[in-house]
Amino acid sequence: MADRAWSKGLGRAVAESVGGLPRQFWWLWTSTLVNRLGAFVSTFLALYLTVERGYSASYAGLVGALYGLGGVVSSIGAGVLTDRIGRRPTLLIAQLATAVSVASLSLVTHPVAIAVVAGLVGMATNGSRPAVQAMMADIVRPEDRVRAFSLNYWAINLGFAVSSTSAGLIAQYSYHLLFFGEAAMVLVTALLTFWKLSESRPEAGAGAGGGIEGEDGHGPGDRAGPRTAEESPAAVSLWTVARDTRFMIVVALNLLLASLIQQAFVSLPIAMGQQGLTSTDFGTVIALNGVLIVLLQLPLTRFIEHRDPARLLVVSALLTGYGFGLNAFAHSAAFYALAVVVWTLGEMVNSPTQMGLVVSLSPTHGRGRYQGMYSMSWSVASLGAPLAGGFVIDRFGAATLWAASAVVGTLAALGYGLLLRYLPEEPAAVPPTATSATAPTAPTAPSRTAPAPAGLVPEPLPARRETAPTDGAASRADPAG
Repeated sequence: MADRAWSKGLGRAVAESVGGLPRQFWWLWTSTLVNRLGAFVSTFLALYLTVERGYSASYAGLVGALYGLGGVVSSIGAGVLTDRIGRRPTLLIAQLATAVSVASLSLVTHPVAIAVVAGLVGMATNGSRPAVQAMMADIVRPEDRVRAFSLNYWAINLGFAVSSTSAGLIAQYSYHLLFFGEAAMVLVTALLTFWKLSESRPEAGAGAGGGIEGEDGHGPGDRAGPRTAEESPAAVSLWTVARDTRFMIVVALNLLLASLIQQAFVSLPIAMGQQGLTSTDFGTVIALNGVLIVLLQLPLTRFIEHRDPARLLVVSALLTGYGFGLNAFAHSAAFYALAVVVWTLGEMVNSPTQMGLVVSLSPTHGRGRYQGMYSMSWSVASLGAPLAGGFVIDRFGAATLWAASAVVGTLAALGYGLLLRYLPEEPAAVPPTATSATAPTAPTAPSRTAPAPAGLVPEPLPARRETAPTDGAASRADPAG
Protein backbone atom coordinates (compact mmCIF):
# COMPACT_ATOMS: atom_id res chain seq x y z
CA MET A 1 0.00 0.00 0.00
CA ALA A 2 2.79 2.36 0.98
CA ASP A 3 4.70 1.43 -2.17
CA ARG A 4 1.66 2.16 -4.31
CA ALA A 5 1.15 5.57 -2.65
CA TRP A 6 4.84 6.37 -3.11
CA SER A 7 4.69 5.40 -6.77
CA LYS A 8 1.56 7.48 -7.28
CA GLY A 9 3.21 10.47 -5.58
CA LEU A 10 6.32 10.08 -7.70
CA GLY A 11 4.23 9.88 -10.86
CA ARG A 12 2.34 13.02 -9.88
CA ALA A 13 5.62 14.85 -9.19
CA VAL A 14 7.04 13.86 -12.58
CA ALA A 15 3.83 14.90 -14.34
CA GLU A 16 3.94 18.31 -12.64
CA SER A 17 7.58 18.75 -13.61
CA VAL A 18 7.25 17.90 -17.30
CA GLY A 19 3.54 18.28 -18.09
CA GLY A 20 1.83 21.13 -19.88
CA LEU A 21 4.77 22.16 -22.08
CA PRO A 22 4.29 22.44 -25.86
CA ARG A 23 5.52 19.73 -28.21
CA GLN A 24 8.00 22.06 -29.91
CA PHE A 25 9.68 22.66 -26.56
CA TRP A 26 10.39 18.96 -26.23
CA TRP A 27 11.95 18.80 -29.70
CA LEU A 28 14.08 21.78 -28.75
CA TRP A 29 14.94 20.05 -25.47
CA THR A 30 15.85 16.86 -27.34
CA SER A 31 18.11 18.75 -29.73
CA THR A 32 19.86 20.34 -26.74
CA LEU A 33 20.41 16.95 -25.11
CA VAL A 34 21.75 15.38 -28.33
CA ASN A 35 24.04 18.35 -28.84
CA ARG A 36 25.45 18.12 -25.30
CA LEU A 37 25.85 14.35 -25.52
CA GLY A 38 28.40 15.01 -28.25
CA ALA A 39 30.13 17.98 -26.63
CA PHE A 40 33.59 16.41 -26.49
CA VAL A 41 36.01 18.99 -27.85
CA SER A 42 35.73 21.88 -25.39
CA THR A 43 36.36 19.52 -22.47
CA PHE A 44 39.40 17.80 -23.95
CA LEU A 45 40.87 20.55 -26.15
CA ALA A 46 43.72 21.34 -23.74
CA LEU A 47 44.65 17.67 -23.38
CA TYR A 48 44.51 17.21 -27.16
CA LEU A 49 46.92 20.10 -27.72
CA THR A 50 49.40 19.21 -24.98
CA VAL A 51 49.31 15.39 -25.01
CA GLU A 52 48.41 14.49 -28.58
CA ARG A 53 50.03 17.42 -30.42
CA GLY A 54 52.83 18.13 -27.95
CA TYR A 55 52.28 21.89 -27.62
CA SER A 56 53.07 23.83 -24.48
CA ALA A 57 50.61 24.69 -21.75
CA SER A 58 50.97 28.39 -22.66
CA TYR A 59 49.94 27.69 -26.24
CA ALA A 60 47.00 25.61 -25.03
CA GLY A 61 45.97 28.55 -22.82
CA LEU A 62 46.17 30.90 -25.80
CA VAL A 63 43.98 28.61 -27.91
CA GLY A 64 41.50 28.36 -25.06
CA ALA A 65 41.38 32.16 -24.82
CA LEU A 66 40.71 32.43 -28.57
CA TYR A 67 37.95 29.86 -28.19
CA GLY A 68 36.39 32.05 -25.50
CA LEU A 69 36.89 35.19 -27.57
CA GLY A 70 35.01 33.57 -30.43
CA GLY A 71 32.12 32.98 -28.06
CA VAL A 72 32.09 36.65 -27.05
CA VAL A 73 31.87 37.78 -30.68
CA SER A 74 29.23 35.27 -31.73
CA SER A 75 26.97 35.98 -28.73
CA ILE A 76 26.30 39.46 -30.07
CA GLY A 77 26.26 38.52 -33.77
CA ALA A 78 23.98 35.52 -33.26
CA GLY A 79 21.64 37.63 -31.13
CA VAL A 80 21.20 40.07 -34.00
CA LEU A 81 20.67 37.25 -36.51
CA THR A 82 18.12 35.64 -34.21
CA ASP A 83 15.95 38.76 -34.41
CA ARG A 84 16.58 39.56 -38.06
CA ILE A 85 16.42 36.26 -39.93
CA GLY A 86 14.74 34.13 -37.26
CA ARG A 87 15.50 31.55 -34.58
CA ARG A 88 15.45 28.47 -36.82
CA PRO A 89 17.83 29.78 -39.55
CA THR A 90 20.26 31.01 -36.89
CA LEU A 91 20.23 27.61 -35.21
CA LEU A 92 20.87 25.80 -38.49
CA ILE A 93 23.73 28.15 -39.45
CA ALA A 94 25.39 27.74 -36.05
CA GLN A 95 24.96 23.97 -35.98
CA LEU A 96 26.30 23.40 -39.50
CA ALA A 97 29.21 25.77 -38.83
CA THR A 98 29.98 23.87 -35.62
CA ALA A 99 30.05 20.50 -37.41
CA VAL A 100 32.39 21.80 -40.14
CA SER A 101 34.73 23.71 -37.81
CA VAL A 102 35.03 20.90 -35.25
CA ALA A 103 35.87 18.37 -37.96
CA SER A 104 38.40 20.81 -39.43
CA LEU A 105 40.08 21.29 -36.06
CA SER A 106 41.13 17.65 -36.02
CA LEU A 107 42.72 17.96 -39.47
CA VAL A 108 44.79 21.15 -39.23
CA THR A 109 48.32 20.87 -37.84
CA HIS A 110 49.96 24.30 -38.11
CA PRO A 111 49.87 26.24 -34.80
CA VAL A 112 48.38 29.36 -36.40
CA ALA A 113 45.75 27.32 -38.23
CA ILE A 114 44.80 25.50 -35.03
CA ALA A 115 44.41 28.80 -33.17
CA VAL A 116 42.27 30.33 -35.93
CA VAL A 117 40.02 27.29 -36.28
CA ALA A 118 39.64 27.06 -32.48
CA GLY A 119 38.35 30.64 -32.51
CA LEU A 120 35.89 29.68 -35.24
CA VAL A 121 34.75 26.67 -33.20
CA GLY A 122 34.13 28.97 -30.23
CA MET A 123 32.08 31.28 -32.44
CA ALA A 124 30.03 28.46 -33.93
CA THR A 125 29.31 26.54 -30.73
CA ASN A 126 28.17 29.66 -28.88
CA GLY A 127 26.18 30.98 -31.84
CA SER A 128 23.16 28.80 -31.10
CA ARG A 129 22.60 29.97 -27.53
CA PRO A 130 20.66 33.20 -28.17
CA ALA A 131 18.44 31.42 -30.70
CA VAL A 132 17.68 28.50 -28.35
CA GLN A 133 16.85 30.81 -25.45
CA ALA A 134 14.74 33.14 -27.59
CA MET A 135 12.81 30.25 -29.14
CA MET A 136 12.15 28.80 -25.71
CA ALA A 137 10.78 32.15 -24.55
CA ASP A 138 8.61 32.32 -27.68
CA ILE A 139 6.94 28.95 -27.35
CA VAL A 140 6.50 28.55 -23.57
CA ARG A 141 3.89 30.37 -21.52
CA PRO A 142 5.30 32.95 -19.07
CA GLU A 143 4.18 30.96 -16.01
CA ASP A 144 6.01 27.86 -17.29
CA ARG A 145 9.28 29.46 -18.36
CA VAL A 146 11.23 28.90 -15.15
CA ARG A 147 10.34 25.20 -15.36
CA ALA A 148 11.24 25.07 -19.07
CA PHE A 149 14.61 26.74 -18.59
CA SER A 150 15.29 24.42 -15.67
CA LEU A 151 14.53 21.35 -17.80
CA ASN A 152 16.83 22.66 -20.52
CA TYR A 153 19.57 23.31 -17.96
CA TRP A 154 19.10 19.78 -16.64
CA ALA A 155 19.48 18.36 -20.17
CA ILE A 156 22.69 20.35 -20.68
CA ASN A 157 24.23 18.95 -17.51
CA LEU A 158 23.01 15.41 -18.14
CA GLY A 159 24.52 15.50 -21.61
CA PHE A 160 27.74 16.96 -20.27
CA ALA A 161 28.06 14.24 -17.62
CA VAL A 162 27.60 11.49 -20.21
CA SER A 163 29.81 13.12 -22.85
CA SER A 164 32.67 13.78 -20.41
CA THR A 165 32.72 10.14 -19.34
CA SER A 166 32.47 8.72 -22.85
CA ALA A 167 34.97 11.23 -24.25
CA GLY A 168 37.64 10.00 -21.86
CA LEU A 169 37.19 6.46 -23.14
CA ILE A 170 37.10 7.52 -26.80
CA ALA A 171 40.23 9.65 -26.43
CA GLN A 172 42.22 6.59 -25.38
CA TYR A 173 41.74 5.23 -28.90
CA SER A 174 41.70 8.31 -31.08
CA TYR A 175 41.28 12.04 -30.65
CA HIS A 176 40.24 12.24 -34.30
CA LEU A 177 37.31 9.96 -33.49
CA LEU A 178 36.43 12.41 -30.71
CA PHE A 179 36.29 15.38 -33.08
CA PHE A 180 34.38 13.60 -35.81
CA GLY A 181 32.01 12.13 -33.24
CA GLU A 182 31.06 15.61 -32.05
CA ALA A 183 30.62 16.78 -35.64
CA ALA A 184 28.27 13.85 -36.30
CA MET A 185 26.19 14.55 -33.17
CA VAL A 186 25.87 18.22 -34.11
CA LEU A 187 24.66 17.20 -37.58
CA VAL A 188 22.00 15.04 -35.92
CA THR A 189 20.98 18.11 -33.92
CA ALA A 190 20.76 20.13 -37.15
CA LEU A 191 18.51 17.48 -38.69
CA LEU A 192 16.20 17.64 -35.67
CA THR A 193 16.10 21.43 -36.02
CA PHE A 194 15.33 21.20 -39.74
CA TRP A 195 12.63 18.54 -39.47
CA LYS A 196 10.94 19.20 -36.14
CA LEU A 197 11.35 22.87 -35.20
CA SER A 198 9.28 25.58 -36.86
CA GLU A 199 10.11 29.26 -36.79
CA SER A 200 8.84 30.91 -33.59
CA ARG A 201 9.89 34.52 -34.13
CA PRO A 202 6.81 36.69 -33.53
CA GLU A 203 5.55 38.63 -36.51
CA ALA A 204 5.32 42.40 -36.35
CA GLY A 205 2.28 43.25 -34.29
CA ALA A 206 2.49 40.13 -32.11
CA GLY A 207 2.37 40.72 -28.40
CA ALA A 208 4.85 39.99 -25.71
CA GLY A 209 3.95 36.40 -25.32
CA GLY A 210 5.61 34.92 -28.34
CA GLY A 211 5.04 33.23 -31.60
CA ILE A 212 3.06 30.07 -30.89
CA GLU A 213 -0.56 30.82 -31.56
CA GLY A 214 -3.45 29.74 -29.43
CA GLU A 215 -7.02 29.19 -30.50
CA ASP A 216 -7.57 32.94 -30.72
CA GLY A 217 -4.59 33.45 -32.98
CA HIS A 218 -2.42 35.07 -30.34
CA GLY A 219 0.62 33.68 -28.58
CA PRO A 220 0.56 33.12 -24.81
CA GLY A 221 0.55 36.44 -23.07
CA ASP A 222 -0.02 38.49 -26.24
CA ARG A 223 -1.27 42.00 -25.85
CA ALA A 224 -3.67 43.30 -28.42
CA GLY A 225 -3.12 46.68 -29.97
CA PRO A 226 -2.80 48.53 -33.23
CA ARG A 227 0.26 47.81 -35.33
CA THR A 228 2.72 50.63 -35.68
CA ALA A 229 5.98 51.17 -37.47
CA GLU A 230 7.76 50.84 -34.15
CA GLU A 231 6.76 47.17 -33.92
CA SER A 232 9.40 46.24 -36.48
CA PRO A 233 12.26 44.09 -35.14
CA ALA A 234 14.62 46.78 -36.43
CA ALA A 235 13.24 49.10 -33.74
CA VAL A 236 15.23 47.13 -31.14
CA SER A 237 18.95 47.59 -31.78
CA LEU A 238 22.08 46.71 -29.83
CA TRP A 239 22.13 50.35 -28.75
CA THR A 240 18.63 49.82 -27.33
CA VAL A 241 19.94 46.91 -25.28
CA ALA A 242 23.01 48.83 -24.10
CA ARG A 243 20.82 51.75 -22.94
CA ASP A 244 18.51 49.43 -20.99
CA THR A 245 20.00 50.18 -17.59
CA ARG A 246 18.07 47.56 -15.63
CA PHE A 247 18.92 44.80 -18.08
CA MET A 248 22.61 45.73 -18.27
CA ILE A 249 22.77 45.65 -14.47
CA VAL A 250 21.38 42.10 -14.62
CA VAL A 251 24.05 41.23 -17.20
CA ALA A 252 26.75 42.70 -14.94
CA LEU A 253 25.46 40.79 -11.92
CA ASN A 254 25.41 37.57 -13.94
CA LEU A 255 28.98 38.28 -15.03
CA LEU A 256 29.99 38.35 -11.36
CA LEU A 257 28.36 35.00 -10.60
CA ALA A 258 29.54 33.42 -13.86
CA SER A 259 33.09 34.47 -13.00
CA LEU A 260 32.76 32.67 -9.67
CA ILE A 261 31.47 29.47 -11.26
CA GLN A 262 34.31 29.49 -13.80
CA GLN A 263 36.80 29.34 -10.91
CA ALA A 264 35.64 25.77 -10.29
CA PHE A 265 37.31 24.58 -13.49
CA VAL A 266 40.59 26.54 -13.36
CA SER A 267 41.40 27.94 -9.92
CA LEU A 268 39.91 25.09 -7.87
CA PRO A 269 42.14 22.34 -9.33
CA ILE A 270 45.18 24.61 -8.90
CA ALA A 271 44.34 25.29 -5.25
CA MET A 272 43.71 21.62 -4.54
CA GLY A 273 46.98 20.68 -6.23
CA GLN A 274 48.89 23.17 -4.07
CA GLN A 275 47.58 21.34 -1.02
CA GLY A 276 48.82 17.99 -2.31
CA LEU A 277 45.48 16.65 -3.50
CA THR A 278 45.49 14.62 -6.70
CA SER A 279 43.70 14.97 -10.01
CA THR A 280 41.52 12.04 -8.96
CA ASP A 281 40.49 13.99 -5.87
CA PHE A 282 39.54 16.97 -8.03
CA GLY A 283 37.65 14.77 -10.49
CA THR A 284 35.63 13.21 -7.68
CA VAL A 285 34.89 16.57 -6.06
CA ILE A 286 33.83 18.37 -9.25
CA ALA A 287 31.73 15.38 -10.34
CA LEU A 288 29.42 16.22 -7.42
CA ASN A 289 28.37 19.33 -9.32
CA GLY A 290 26.94 17.37 -12.23
CA VAL A 291 25.50 14.61 -10.04
CA LEU A 292 23.62 17.08 -7.83
CA ILE A 293 22.20 18.94 -10.83
CA VAL A 294 21.00 15.74 -12.49
CA LEU A 295 19.41 14.44 -9.27
CA LEU A 296 18.03 17.60 -7.69
CA GLN A 297 17.35 20.18 -10.42
CA LEU A 298 13.83 19.00 -11.27
CA PRO A 299 12.51 18.63 -7.69
CA LEU A 300 14.19 21.90 -6.73
CA THR A 301 12.46 23.64 -9.62
CA ARG A 302 9.06 22.51 -8.32
CA PHE A 303 9.95 24.21 -5.04
CA ILE A 304 11.16 27.54 -6.50
CA GLU A 305 8.96 27.82 -9.61
CA HIS A 306 6.38 30.27 -8.30
CA ARG A 307 8.37 31.93 -5.55
CA ASP A 308 9.61 35.51 -5.45
CA PRO A 309 12.45 35.75 -8.02
CA ALA A 310 14.09 38.61 -6.10
CA ARG A 311 14.57 36.48 -3.00
CA LEU A 312 15.66 33.48 -5.04
CA LEU A 313 18.37 35.45 -6.86
CA VAL A 314 19.62 36.99 -3.62
CA VAL A 315 19.82 33.55 -1.98
CA SER A 316 21.50 32.02 -5.04
CA ALA A 317 24.16 34.75 -5.08
CA LEU A 318 24.90 34.23 -1.38
CA LEU A 319 25.09 30.44 -1.76
CA THR A 320 27.41 30.75 -4.74
CA GLY A 321 29.70 33.32 -3.15
CA TYR A 322 29.90 31.69 0.27
CA GLY A 323 30.18 28.25 -1.28
CA PHE A 324 33.39 29.27 -2.99
CA GLY A 325 34.39 31.20 0.15
CA LEU A 326 34.31 27.93 2.11
CA ASN A 327 37.28 26.76 0.05
CA ALA A 328 39.47 29.09 2.15
CA PHE A 329 38.99 26.70 5.08
CA ALA A 330 39.36 23.47 3.08
CA HIS A 331 42.29 21.13 3.64
CA SER A 332 40.74 17.86 2.47
CA ALA A 333 38.77 16.57 -0.49
CA ALA A 334 35.74 16.06 1.78
CA PHE A 335 35.64 19.74 2.76
CA TYR A 336 36.04 20.82 -0.87
CA ALA A 337 33.12 18.51 -1.69
CA LEU A 338 31.01 20.27 0.96
CA ALA A 339 31.82 23.60 -0.67
CA VAL A 340 30.80 22.21 -4.07
CA VAL A 341 27.42 21.18 -2.64
CA VAL A 342 26.80 24.73 -1.37
CA TRP A 343 27.69 26.63 -4.55
CA THR A 344 25.98 24.05 -6.76
CA LEU A 345 22.71 24.71 -4.90
CA GLY A 346 23.22 28.39 -5.66
CA GLU A 347 23.85 27.59 -9.32
CA MET A 348 20.70 25.44 -9.56
CA VAL A 349 18.52 28.15 -8.06
CA ASN A 350 20.08 30.93 -10.11
CA SER A 351 20.07 29.46 -13.62
CA PRO A 352 16.31 29.04 -14.32
CA THR A 353 15.34 32.06 -12.20
CA GLN A 354 17.84 34.31 -13.95
CA MET A 355 16.68 33.15 -17.39
CA GLY A 356 13.10 33.93 -16.43
CA LEU A 357 14.19 37.43 -15.38
CA VAL A 358 16.08 37.98 -18.65
CA VAL A 359 12.98 37.06 -20.67
CA SER A 360 10.80 39.32 -18.50
CA LEU A 361 13.08 42.26 -19.26
CA SER A 362 13.32 41.51 -22.99
CA PRO A 363 10.85 43.03 -25.50
CA THR A 364 9.44 40.37 -27.82
CA HIS A 365 11.12 41.55 -31.02
CA GLY A 366 14.44 42.11 -29.23
CA ARG A 367 14.75 38.73 -27.53
CA GLY A 368 17.63 37.62 -29.75
CA ARG A 369 19.70 40.72 -29.04
CA TYR A 370 18.90 40.64 -25.34
CA GLN A 371 19.72 36.92 -25.08
CA GLY A 372 22.92 37.54 -27.06
CA MET A 373 24.03 40.21 -24.60
CA TYR A 374 23.20 37.92 -21.69
CA SER A 375 25.11 35.02 -23.29
CA MET A 376 28.07 37.32 -23.80
CA SER A 377 28.41 37.70 -20.03
CA TRP A 378 29.11 33.96 -19.81
CA SER A 379 31.61 34.13 -22.66
CA VAL A 380 33.42 37.06 -21.06
CA ALA A 381 33.50 35.17 -17.76
CA SER A 382 35.00 32.08 -19.41
CA LEU A 383 37.63 34.31 -21.01
CA GLY A 384 38.53 36.59 -18.10
CA ALA A 385 37.84 34.57 -14.94
CA PRO A 386 40.70 32.06 -15.43
CA LEU A 387 43.14 34.91 -15.99
CA ALA A 388 41.92 36.80 -12.92
CA GLY A 389 41.90 33.67 -10.76
CA GLY A 390 45.41 32.68 -11.76
CA PHE A 391 46.70 36.20 -11.12
CA VAL A 392 45.19 36.35 -7.62
CA ILE A 393 46.52 32.91 -6.68
CA ASP A 394 50.04 33.75 -7.91
CA ARG A 395 50.20 37.14 -6.19
CA PHE A 396 48.13 36.72 -3.04
CA GLY A 397 47.35 33.03 -2.59
CA ALA A 398 44.27 30.85 -2.99
CA ALA A 399 42.79 31.88 0.37
CA THR A 400 42.57 35.48 -0.85
CA LEU A 401 40.75 34.35 -4.01
CA TRP A 402 38.15 32.42 -2.01
CA ALA A 403 37.64 35.31 0.42
CA ALA A 404 37.15 37.64 -2.54
CA SER A 405 34.61 35.17 -3.94
CA ALA A 406 32.48 35.54 -0.81
CA VAL A 407 32.67 39.33 -1.19
CA VAL A 408 31.64 39.11 -4.86
CA GLY A 409 28.68 36.90 -3.95
CA THR A 410 27.59 39.40 -1.30
CA LEU A 411 27.83 42.31 -3.75
CA ALA A 412 25.80 40.37 -6.32
CA ALA A 413 23.13 39.60 -3.70
CA LEU A 414 22.90 43.27 -2.75
CA GLY A 415 22.67 44.20 -6.42
CA TYR A 416 19.81 41.79 -7.06
CA GLY A 417 17.98 42.93 -3.96
CA LEU A 418 18.17 46.61 -4.85
CA LEU A 419 17.41 46.13 -8.54
CA LEU A 420 14.45 43.77 -8.28
CA ARG A 421 12.74 45.91 -5.65
CA TYR A 422 11.81 48.31 -8.44
CA LEU A 423 10.83 45.84 -11.17
CA PRO A 424 7.12 45.56 -12.09
CA GLU A 425 5.21 42.54 -10.87
CA GLU A 426 2.46 40.81 -12.82
CA PRO A 427 -0.93 41.27 -11.16
CA ALA A 428 -2.66 38.21 -9.80
CA ALA A 429 -4.96 36.39 -12.16
CA VAL A 430 -8.68 36.81 -11.53
CA PRO A 431 -10.38 33.46 -10.93
CA PRO A 432 -12.97 32.69 -13.61
CA THR A 433 -16.61 32.90 -12.62
CA ALA A 434 -19.12 30.23 -13.32
CA THR A 435 -20.44 32.13 -16.33
CA SER A 436 -17.08 33.20 -17.73
CA ALA A 437 -16.99 30.37 -20.20
CA THR A 438 -20.15 31.47 -21.94
CA ALA A 439 -20.70 35.11 -21.11
CA PRO A 440 -19.10 37.66 -23.39
CA THR A 441 -16.33 39.74 -21.92
CA ALA A 442 -17.45 43.21 -20.97
CA PRO A 443 -15.64 45.95 -22.84
CA THR A 444 -13.17 47.93 -20.82
CA ALA A 445 -13.02 51.67 -20.74
CA PRO A 446 -10.33 53.18 -22.91
CA SER A 447 -7.19 54.18 -21.09
CA ARG A 448 -6.23 57.82 -20.90
CA THR A 449 -2.66 56.84 -21.50
CA ALA A 450 -1.67 55.77 -24.99
CA PRO A 451 -0.70 52.08 -25.07
CA ALA A 452 2.93 51.20 -25.60
CA PRO A 453 3.72 49.55 -28.94
CA ALA A 454 3.10 45.82 -28.78
CA GLY A 455 6.24 43.72 -28.68
CA LEU A 456 8.42 46.54 -27.32
CA VAL A 457 7.32 46.40 -23.69
CA PRO A 458 9.24 44.07 -21.36
CA GLU A 459 7.06 41.48 -19.70
CA PRO A 460 6.33 41.78 -15.98
CA LEU A 461 7.90 39.33 -13.59
CA PRO A 462 5.92 36.20 -12.76
CA ALA A 463 3.52 36.64 -9.88
CA ARG A 464 4.67 35.60 -6.45
CA ARG A 465 3.18 32.52 -4.89
CA GLU A 466 1.27 34.42 -2.24
CA THR A 467 -0.66 36.36 -4.92
CA ALA A 468 -1.26 33.49 -7.30
CA PRO A 469 -4.73 32.01 -7.68
CA THR A 470 -5.31 28.93 -5.59
CA ASP A 471 -8.38 27.50 -7.26
CA GLY A 472 -6.57 25.77 -10.06
CA ALA A 473 -7.45 28.42 -12.64
CA ALA A 474 -3.83 28.60 -13.79
CA SER A 475 -3.06 24.89 -13.65
CA ARG A 476 0.14 23.74 -15.32
CA ALA A 477 -1.80 20.89 -16.89
CA ASP A 478 -3.59 23.32 -19.17
CA PRO A 479 -2.47 22.99 -22.80
CA ALA A 480 0.15 25.49 -23.86
CA GLY A 481 -0.74 28.18 -26.30
